[in-house]
Formats: sequence, C-alpha cells, structure tokens
Amino acid sequence: MESLIPDFRQLLLTISPILFALTVHEFAHAWAADRLGDPTARLMGRLTMNPVAHLDPLGTLMIVLANFGWGKPVPVDVRYLKRPKQDMLWIALAGPASNVISAALFGVAFRYLPDSAFQWVEAILILQYAVFINLILAFFNLIPLPPLDGSKILAGLLPLRQEMAYRRAEQPLSVLLIALIIIGSITHISLIGRVILPPVALLTRAFMGV
Repeated sequence: MESLIPDFRQLLLTISPILFALTVHEFAHAWAADRLGDPTARLMGRLTMNPVAHLDPLGTLMIVLANFGWGKPVPVDVRYLKRPKQDMLWIALAGPASNVISAALFGVAFRYLPDSAFQWVEAILILQYAVFINLILAFFNLIPLPPLDGSKILAGLLPLRQEMAYRRAEQPLSVLLIALIIIGSITHISLIGRVILPPVALLTRAFMGV
C-alpha cells in the first residue's frame, strides 16, 4: 500500500497542469479557427477555457499513464476558410504553440519565485509539472501521424500531389500511431517517448533555468 502513495500524490499534483494543458491546447485551436472565419467551434461551445468542454477521457488517461495524450478534437468546417490548406495549417499549429508558450510562462514564474516560496514543495512541483506536461502535449501533437496536429501541419506544407498521397495513407498511419502507443505501454520501450522526450527535457531546463 505504501508504494502506491507516491504515485497517488504525483497524480494529485499533475491533475491541474494536465487540465490546463489540454484546455489551452484545444481552446487555441478553436480561437484560431474562429479568427480565420470558421464559427463552428464557437457555436459548439468550444471557444472556452472550461476544461469540461475539451476533455477526451482516453486522451486524458494516456497523459496520466504514458506522459502523452490528447483532448477532444475541435470541429473545423473548411467551407468557412478563405484559404483552406494554409488556414488548416495555422489552426493545427495553434494548439502546440499555445502549450509551448504556456510552458515558457510557467518557467518564467518558476525562475522568479521568491526564496520563501520554495518551502511550499507542492506548489513548486505543480509549476515544474506544468512546464513538462505542456511541452509533452506540444511535441506529441507535432508527430506527423493522424489524427495528431502534426499530420495537418505536414499536409499543409506538402505540394498537392504529395498531400493527396499522404491523405490516402491516413488510416494505416493512424493504426501505426495506436500500435506504437500500445507497444510502448506493453514493453515499456516507447519509441514515441524516445523521439519527443529529448527536446522536451531540453526546453524544460531552458525555460526553468536549471
């Protein structure tokens, strides 16, 4: 029973950073889409910082268990977009960008904490988790495998012929993503983690000045 206490304590400390990271990520998608002319997310109540509107149960659980995950996808109707290909790229990029900016701001807050604040160990840990989790969510979503943001960003950068070929491969690529997650969970050898953790660790140290 005692061995479970640190894990439960860590779970409690990470709940707030997880909720914030997922919420700001999906809000950023909704905000970008709205700014580019698509009111769909706003009309569906997604242009909000209320976490309930954005949480995907499985995606949230994956962040807790595997250090990466996702929120409920923001609906986008490309018919409202003036430049669908380019605008979809910016809408997709808004999510990870919001997490990197949030991580940087939490890092600044950590750097400028007064010495007296370091007696509040839990508050310090929450700030550290906020930096780390926001960066995990950002870099995981930049992986160019559907349905992650990285796939939409890559599609927006590819010439039309290559983009169409990439879109035809979306289903097998989605299966590949799921397989990588499952294999990593079973074997405890995460290829995704090996890709995203080095830049996450580098930026975490840079933002926090440690």
